[in-house]
Amino acid sequence: MNRITTKDGTRIFYKDWGKGQPILFSHGWPLSSDAWDSQMLFFGSQGYRVVAHDRRGHGRSDQPWDGNDMDTYADDLAELIKGLDLRNVVLVGHSTGGGEVAHYIGRHGSERVSKVVLVGAVPPIMLKSQGHLDGVPMEVFDGIRAGVAANRSQFYQDLASGPFFGFNRPGADKSQGLIDGFWQQGMAGGIKGQYDCIKQFSEVDYTDDLKKIDVPTLFIHGDDDQIVPISGAARLAVKLVEGAVLKEYPEGGHGLPATHSEQFNRDVLEFIRA
Repeated sequence: MNRITTKDGTRIFYKDWGKGQPILFSHGWPLSSDAWDSQMLFFGSQGYRVVAHDRRGHGRSDQPWDGNDMDTYADDLAELIKGLDLRNVVLVGHSTGGGEVAHYIGRHGSERVSKVVLVGAVPPIMLKSQGHLDGVPMEVFDGIRAGVAANRSQFYQDLASGPFFGFNRPGADKSQGLIDGFWQQGMAGGIKGQYDCIKQFSEVDYTDDLKKIDVPTLFIHGDDDQIVPISGAARLAVKLVEGAVLKEYPEGGHGLPATHSEQFNRDVLEFIRA
């Protein structure tokens, strides 16, 4: 299996398929690069080089006790991009991965980046505060921590069968395959890294990172996203990135790359080719 070893000795698993302009996919919590199966196959077949990694503490990457923070995630991404010598790369980040992509540019710049796609992404900040009333209350994130600590296997099943994919909505086309895949990816990672990551996707403020993005950027977000509500995320974030565009999916939930893969792949392909 392909791995890079980062400066602190952590081994990061990655997939690297195809040839052509590179597209790098950054996954959401608590998943792995397998969450991008549809996109990897589609864009690889369209003549692109497709790369996706498992964030430290997730999937097939190492599970260190320390270093499970957004600064390190972004630095790991930088080491991967530099190690594979990716240039003119399109960065695609989902949920927590959207924060990782934004923070990568905030810390390392956009010299190697051509375009950015952020889908269901956590920026500018998820946590509710006096200055961010559209955010999510801390009690919600404390509940996620409690669920992961007590019985993450059951918590992941409940999350996938309910709000993550929107399967708790009336008339939803519930897919047991997506639920099983979510659970399998979640359980492949380590509890410590996943537990630590909750703070990273909920409390990190990406406002300054967004302001540093200076390449064409597309936000894609479901207007019924129950995990990262659009009012406190993409509708605010798009205003912080010069020239960025927001495409809203009516009644779309959080797991758009999986539940709306055909539309998502088509929209991203059109954006890349534009």
